[in-house]
Amino acid sequence: MQSTTKPRVFSGIQPSGGLHLGNYLGAIRNWVRDQDKYDNIFCIVDLHAITLPQDPRELRENTLDLAAIFLASGINEEQAMFVQSHIAAHAELAWIFECFTPIGWLERMTQFKDRTARQGRERIGAGVLTYPSLMAADIMLYDAKYVPVGEDQRQHLEYTRDIGQRMNQRFGNLLTIPEALIQKAGAEIKGLDDPEKKMSKSLAADAPGHAIFMLDPPDVIRKKLARAQTDAEPAVTFPAGAGVRNLLEIYRTIKGEDWPAVEQEFAGKSYSVLKSAIADAVIEALTPIQRRYREIRADDAALMQQLRRSADRLAPIANTTLRRVQEAVGLR
Repeated sequence: MQSTTKPRVFSGIQPSGGLHLGNYLGAIRNWVRDQDKYDNIFCIVDLHAITLPQDPRELRENTLDLAAIFLASGINEEQAMFVQSHIAAHAELAWIFECFTPIGWLERMTQFKDRTARQGRERIGAGVLTYPSLMAADIMLYDAKYVPVGEDQRQHLEYTRDIGQRMNQRFGNLLTIPEALIQKAGAEIKGLDDPEKKMSKSLAADAPGHAIFMLDPPDVIRKKLARAQTDAEPAVTFPAGAGVRNLLEIYRTIKGEDWPAVEQEFAGKSYSVLKSAIADAVIEALTPIQRRYREIRADDAALMQQLRRSADRLAPIANTTLRRVQEAVGLR
């Protein structure tokens, strides 16, 4: 079903607030590096974002922010980058998948169980339950071969594979079954304040020192790193504890070094030396991105036109898949 000799990769990020260093090192930087290797589709998944309450104006701003950061980070303008809600086929195919999905599959999802445990079933929208069906539609509309996912999304990708296989078993060779594309270095950057938890936008909302954001100015980056959790030892020793190991993971991923080189560089060094070196590396990586981001956001009309053009190019692919499924289930 592929329309190119390169394997197609579908990648999506929610426009739900600023992107942090974990997003950059675990996802965006890898997308930039590999964009000539794959037939890429980069999606700003704003429909997923509204499973949580959103201020409409902020959601629009966050959507443009995310697009600008993609471009500023090095995603080529020729790449397919679009806003999910600009192609109606995403919601239409998601509904079909929901109708063929046993509700028990969705209720077993870890993220759904976590949300209901924290907020209660009566306080969350139905979209939290059906979120995986929309994610499956996002991926399968474009016959994607690979999906870059972290550990927290593996279960949703397994659902995508399950619903695709169920549809194929019932209706024939209908959908491409995607595979996970797991990145090793930088795939799991942890919080600066708690290296046992993955760096996240939601945790950073309550703990500003939890994450470094891609648009943080240099002085803020240095302050956050200065307060980052380390170990009980007076200097860097190996094997390192979770806090130091997380800082070293940030450093080695940015610098492209392996663990032996990093251990040799910092063994016996004070934490202030370690944190200063990491701050220098992070600031050096983010400064040109921030500069280019400001240039792009200076012309929002041009940015929105680019997103619309990309959606127009991709809509025929998505609509072809949707029609194929609609015909198979009897809707056409």
